[in-house]
Amino acid sequence: MSAQTDPADLPGVTKEQESSPAASRVPGPRGGQGGPGGTPSAGGSSEGKVLNVFSHGVLVIWGLLVTMPLLWAVVSSFKDDSEIFGSPWGLPSVLHFDNWSRAWDKANMGQYFLNSLIVVGGSLIGTMLLGAMAAYVLARFDFPGNRFLYFLFVGGMGFPVILALVPLFFVMKNMALLDTYHGLILVYIAYSLPFTVFFLSGFFKTLPTSVAEAALIDGASHTRTFFQVMLPMAKPGLISVGIFNFLGQWNQYLLPTVLNVGDPDKKMLTQGLVALAVSQGYKGDWSGLFAGLTIAMLPVLAAYIIFQRQVVAGLTAGALK
Repeated sequence: MSAQTDPADLPGVTKEQESSPAASRVPGPRGGQGGPGGTPSAGGSSEGKVLNVFSHGVLVIWGLLVTMPLLWAVVSSFKDDSEIFGSPWGLPSVLHFDNWSRAWDKANMGQYFLNSLIVVGGSLIGTMLLGAMAAYVLARFDFPGNRFLYFLFVGGMGFPVILALVPLFFVMKNMALLDTYHGLILVYIAYSLPFTVFFLSGFFKTLPTSVAEAALIDGASHTRTFFQVMLPMAKPGLISVGIFNFLGQWNQYLLPTVLNVGDPDKKMLTQGLVALAVSQGYKGDWSGLFAGLTIAMLPVLAAYIIFQRQVVAGLTAGALK
């Protein structure tokens, strides 16, 4: 014969709780609804909504500040000079595509665009290849001087390039590399390597070591493991740092101005834009200037629009590990 326990005899149960049927159905703090720690306060919810609206408003304002000048430059490239000054915020009455052809042919923007494409393409390939190899060794192998080499690359990020312009000019002159594509490519690679090694070394550390160990056990060499196993796994990071290097090298003005001084046909696109802007004081071809500016912006915008998901994935991969 089993004895029945009176609820009043249970510890922590008062007579008020025993007589209240609703009290037994209210979950405690672990239930997340009835206890003091489980029910979200109305004040916290309202504060969260206000903060959410404020953050979205700041993002909208920031987006307008970034996109409006770009849109204004693109719209102005299809206007004539009278419309640019008469109605700067209005839409063009007629699309003047001749502005683009005039900037491409008469202002030599086509030649400058090709020069920039050759130099940036070659330097980007060299930067990514050498930077990925150096970052992989520094991140995955322990050897004497590892930290010294790493911090040497990191220190290169803080060295202002303007201090190296004069000795760099004479070094390039003595090596007969002035006004050459390959000379500028080498300088761009050296200029971009510190950031590339710093970014990719941290990314390679987040990759699992078990995959590389399995490849080595299967008989793959370190070179084959790097190119066929680890490099494809680091694709998000490679795309992210590649986009940043492309932006920096495509918009570079100081280095080509110092190192391309003799041959006008070897000028970069940024140099051509400056020359076109200076000539406006004499010709007043503002529509051609906006067309040239839009031509210079299109590759950068296209690269970011195409690879924006990979850029975000590469930047957040380290935080998600």
